[in-house]
Amino acid sequence: MRRLPQLFVEASYEECFDEEGKAKVDCIVIQGNVEVRMRKGEKLPAFIDPKEAKFLAKEVYDRFHFYVDQYEHRMRVDAIIVLPDRRTEIRLQKGDELLLLPVEGYVVTLIADVGNRVRTGDAFAAVTTRKGEVHYMKPPKPGVVVYIDEFTNRPNYVYYILPEE
Repeated sequence: MRRLPQLFVEASYEECFDEEGKAKVDCIVIQGNVEVRMRKGEKLPAFIDPKEAKFLAKEVYDRFHFYVDQYEHRMRVDAIIVLPDRRTEIRLQKGDELLLLPVEGYVVTLIADVGNRVRTGDAFAAVTTRKGEVHYMKPPKPGVVVYIDEFTNRPNYVYYILPEE
């Protein structure tokens, strides 16, 4: 069974915690240089000030595209993507610009997966035409794949890549 990345997105205190200070959902609390990972039902530590802290609530990973402005290709909220190894994470800040690269064809073969770094000359997907020609898709800038959006009506995808500075 393939594990999916976890997505945590910016949320309010009320969305993460109930009146007793217990977490309603898994969340990440960041205050200054302190980061606390909370599981559902755990109580907020006393050293965290709810007025000073930033809260990120766990969200369904497949809903990532809702947090990206589809016209400007910028993040609408702060987000953290925890990759399936549960040690590596990708931090996205509100306003970060992403590359949205569509991959469409008769047969699409995905080469790069979420968390993979792709360079300008690297192919991240291969497209086979009806005539049997294979075209390799390469990004215009190097970056890290943060999400792959799949459309169900045919094998079409959109790669979301965080470009490197």
